[in-house]
Amino acid sequence: MTNFKHLLLAAALIAPGTLVAATATAQVAGIAVADPEAAVANSKAWATARTQIQTTYKAQIDQANTRRQAITTELQPLVAAYQKAAAAPGATEASLRTQAQAIQTREQTANAELQRLTAPASRAQAYALEQISAKLPDAVSAAVRTKNVSLLLRPNAALFAQPTTDITSAITTELDRLVPTAGITPPANWQPGQQGQQADGAVAPAATPAATNRAPTGR
Repeated sequence: MTNFKHLLLAAALIAPGTLVAATATAQVAGIAVADPEAAVANSKAWATARTQIQTTYKAQIDQANTRRQAITTELQPLVAAYQKAAAAPGATEASLRTQAQAIQTREQTANAELQRLTAPASRAQAYALEQISAKLPDAVSAAVRTKNVSLLLRPNAALFAQPTTDITSAITTELDRLVPTAGITPPANWQPGQQGQQADGAVAPAATPAATNRAPTGR
């Protein structure tokens, strides 16, 4: 799920100043925390898309898993030999360099092969996640209005937080409303980040100086 994390860690939550402005007419309840990656991961649209991807690209995924196991089996004796050589008296970095380079080269070749095998599924994942993440700013805004939140933080930014202050599930609920489904077949000329870039251009004129840290847009 590397792509998944890469897509969702691309930006931070909406800036506190934006949240205060959004809730200025409502009663302020206080500070809350939310995990935007978890909100997207728990959405119904992503669950459905993930199942569709696993079905549509089952052959490629199974082939990649088979190759991954074979490569692991192939590398095990090389790694064991390296470890034995490293533990031998008088072993130096120079004496181990050839073995280390051989292992590294084989790993790089294997990773490139696995990436080729999983590319169609990874592309479908990126496309589905981008559609959901594009609505994350709207979902966050709706959730903080509903919960009367004046300041929203990521969980790792808070030294301590009561479970009742976590509004991640509320954001997921809003995502389910805003994005009931997500397609898994991107257009032929689609590239990851296109939707986010278009969204940035659309809202840029109305952005306030406080809104420098935007919610993840799938980049």
